[in-house]
Amino acid sequence: MNEVNWILTLLIFLSRIFDVSLGTLRIIFIGKGRRVLAPLLGFVEVFIWIVVVSQIIQNVSNLVGYLAYAGGFAAGNFVGLWIENRLALGTMMVRVIVAIEPEALVNVLKEAGHGVTSFPAEGASGPVRVIYTVVQRKELADVIRLIQVNHPHAFYTVEEVRQVSEGVFHRPQSHSLFRFIGLKGKK
Repeated sequence: MNEVNWILTLLIFLSRIFDVSLGTLRIIFIGKGRRVLAPLLGFVEVFIWIVVVSQIIQNVSNLVGYLAYAGGFAAGNFVGLWIENRLALGTMMVRVIVAIEPEALVNVLKEAGHGVTSFPAEGASGPVRVIYTVVQRKELADVIRLIQVNHPHAFYTVEEVRQVSEGVFHRPQSHSLFRFIGLKGKK
């Protein structure tokens, strides 16, 4: 058996983490309709993949290289999902159904700067109020916390929204980097 080239093995592992992370993000961006970014990520992803596979083929007797390739693939999935979770891209619709004092929750959400639509409905046990708000995914945890604090037994669901137009949307403070370079941030 040939001696293991540890530098090549490490490069295979790290390259697979990078290209699989890009692939994970590419798939997410395809689902979100990002028509320019997804193909660019795909180009880089496949370029890295071809380079790595060519190294595996040139060093066909390197079993450790195969393990590095598979391990990099697994780790790349984890890293890609971690990155996507940190970016928290997307828009979410939160639907809340409450039977008791719905106005309190509507007011709390409005005071927090969220657009709210509510209407009366009939639930399994009688009259309820259905409350909708559409938020950026980065704000979802805060909205759920507001719901749980103000209505601990409220029934709520969360769905991803592909496209939004018009409406009242929460405007969080722009990031300090945007303020530092003189930009206001995306609205």
